Amino acid sequence: MNRRKARTSAASARLWPLLAVNFFMADMQSGIGPFVGIFLQLHGWSSGLIGTAMTLGNVAGMLITTPIGGCIDTTTYKRAWVIVPGIAVVVASTVILVSQTFWAVALSQVATSIAGAAIVPAVTGITLGIVKQRGFNRQNGRNQAFNHAGNMIGAAASGYLGWQYGYVAVFLLAALFGAITIACVLMIPPDSIDYHAARGKEEDPESQPSGFTVLVKHRPLLVLALSLAAFHLGNAAIVPLYGLAAVAGGLADGPSFVATTIVIAQAVMILASIAGMHAAERRNYWIVLLLSFLALPVRGALAFFLSGWWGVLPVQILDGIGAGLQSVAVPGMVARSLNGTGRVNLGQGAVITIQGVGASLSPALGGWVAQWVGYGPAFLVLGGLGLLSVLIWIVFRTTVRHY
Repeated sequence: MNRRKARTSAASARLWPLLAVNFFMADMQSGIGPFVGIFLQLHGWSSGLIGTAMTLGNVAGMLITTPIGGCIDTTTYKRAWVIVPGIAVVVASTVILVSQTFWAVALSQVATSIAGAAIVPAVTGITLGIVKQRGFNRQNGRNQAFNHAGNMIGAAASGYLGWQYGYVAVFLLAALFGAITIACVLMIPPDSIDYHAARGKEEDPESQPSGFTVLVKHRPLLVLALSLAAFHLGNAAIVPLYGLAAVAGGLADGPSFVATTIVIAQAVMILASIAGMHAAERRNYWIVLLLSFLALPVRGALAFFLSGWWGVLPVQILDGIGAGLQSVAVPGMVARSLNGTGRVNLGQGAVITIQGVGASLSPALGGWVAQWVGYGPAFLVLGGLGLLSVLIWIVFRTTVRHY
């Protein structure tokens, strides 16, 4: 009995700091990112220029993600890959507040994207190293639920502080969350992380990780990445464009409206991530991802017909369903399909990279379409791209369905 209590206590000492990291890193990781579009619009920026600056940052993050994933596979300093990028996000947010010149904003977006590219695979590796492959699906589901809860609470607090005190208060809150995140990361005992298991190499700990060729030859990973690229090409720009449309039309206040969209989506993501975790345990990740892809076309149509506060609830519920299911299914499928290769974090980085091609182009695509023909048609174009994800996922079902 005493041994069982000791094991339970040791597990809690490892897992509660990990859950806390996922909670607090949510607001730290984004900084003032969700509010950047509205902030720049108030300083005279056009929607096309805003989208272009965001796209430059997304492209930089996309290009660096795969090499970072490879580095995280091989390093034994995984906690540092959360701490250093977190500090970089805080510094990048400060730059935007101080200067709104194009290149200052673009470079801050680059720094934020690169930092975000490191944090996600680092936390994935830490989780896999602590709970191993067998416990990863369930722990990742809990991680994502805490992450979405942190995003929800951080966004609600940011919206209130931004409304009352301005954007400086939003930045200070992100900095506070960053300090707490760093403290929580340091509470995770380094010896609790199995660094062979953290890269998906449990079977033969003495062997070296396999090469980058596993990414080219692994068809399920490529199908997953292409489906996600099409999805995020449409999905990434909808929230910022929806906020710009509402504020430009005088239908909403900037900080409070953006915060409300995030709070609703993140609340739904908590439930969706838990549901996705249980669905994957009973079956596999194929159906979970299919449902996430189907949410985007419906969301684009609703954004077209509903504007301002009327559309926030249904549009963001669908955003929460899609993103919440993917937050569990994507790292879970990567870890499961690459188990034994020693390249789980590299694979995670590669998927995020190809997915990032879509996400990086989305703000520019949506921004310029909105500037040329209006916000409504832009939502239909972006939402329609979700049908391409569905098509890819169904056509190549035999390749990915057993994961």
